[in-house]
Amino acid sequence: MAGGWTSDTSVQDQIDATVEDAIKRARSRMAQGPGLSHCEDCDAPIPEARRRAVPGVRLCIACQEAEDEQQAAAGFNRRGSKDSQLR
Repeated sequence: MAGGWTSDTSVQDQIDATVEDAIKRARSRMAQGPGLSHCEDCDAPIPEARRRAVPGVRLCIACQEAEDEQQAAAGFNRRGSKDSQLR
């Protein structure tokens, strides 16, 4: 399926690299250590069940959802640019 100067596995290699980047990015955003008893953004109490389920939790559910939406809106696929396909 590949043509020109690309290898037959170049498309799959690009997909694999994109997935690996996403995994690394997600792991780097994961909190470490003990969680907080109150949200660092709005100071709302964080339930004990959430602190047990999410080690290192720093935000309440509402603030975490807002941050997740903001992160998703800011993302882009740098490997999908025309320049990266020319290499």
